[in-house]
Amino acid sequence: MRIRAGYQIVYDCPQPTPMLLMVSPHPSRMPDLEASPFVALDPPVPVRQYNDGFGNLCTRITAPAGRLTISTDLVVRDPGSWDRQVPEAMQHPLEELPDEAVVFLLGSRYCETDRLSETAWSLFAHTTPGWARVQAICDWVHNHITFGYEHASSQRTAWDAYMERRGVCRDYAHLAVTFCRCLNIPARYCTGWLGDIGVPPGGPMDFAAWFEVYLGGEWHTFDARNNEPRIGRILMARGRDATDVAITTTFGPCMLADFQVVTDEIPG
Repeated sequence: MRIRAGYQIVYDCPQPTPMLLMVSPHPSRMPDLEASPFVALDPPVPVRQYNDGFGNLCTRITAPAGRLTISTDLVVRDPGSWDRQVPEAMQHPLEELPDEAVVFLLGSRYCETDRLSETAWSLFAHTTPGWARVQAICDWVHNHITFGYEHASSQRTAWDAYMERRGVCRDYAHLAVTFCRCLNIPARYCTGWLGDIGVPPGGPMDFAAWFEVYLGGEWHTFDARNNEPRIGRILMARGRDATDVAITTTFGPCMLADFQVVTDEIPG
């Protein structure tokens, strides 16, 4: 399967503004690209790239005063398989977790384990540890939160999503990640492209958020927003929560003027 993935993001900046962009496919997907990834900037500005502590590809620029357009158009080869299901995957005792997984047990900016720990245990202590427990969390979060683009907020935390019972895909992911961490299951936040491949069209295209948990010696994909296996996830970045994988982080005043995302299967 071949998937076209891209975006166009337009900012109006009143002054030169440093920006940190996380808009490239994750290094793990680079072998699947039909050409080298290229972040197009109009007008052109110098670019610096580096890999952060979570292995994500980051781009640093200084946007000039005026209008800046950031865009990418990629073709990605994908096996076309559904998200892998491993219901026998077991939860690890804490002392057996690899060191690199431990950070994904801790609270973070949008995942307040301290505020939700008692709730998590009251809701899920009766479930079977491992895959079944994570699926139970997804089922509960999927049914608890009402989805709507009008509910989007960059300030909403997992606690807020729990209390307000509304949000977008990042809120589903934050709440599910927090519950997992409260129950000693390492969980990391993911963002990327997810087109409506193999499912009915779901409305305007946007970047998607899901999460991964460490069970049975490896990381597994879960998605509390859709709560069903999907085809064609293209990972951009992983981290503790949305802070670590923000599409753009601006260090100065600027206004978002346009935002478009494309994710389509290429016929033939």
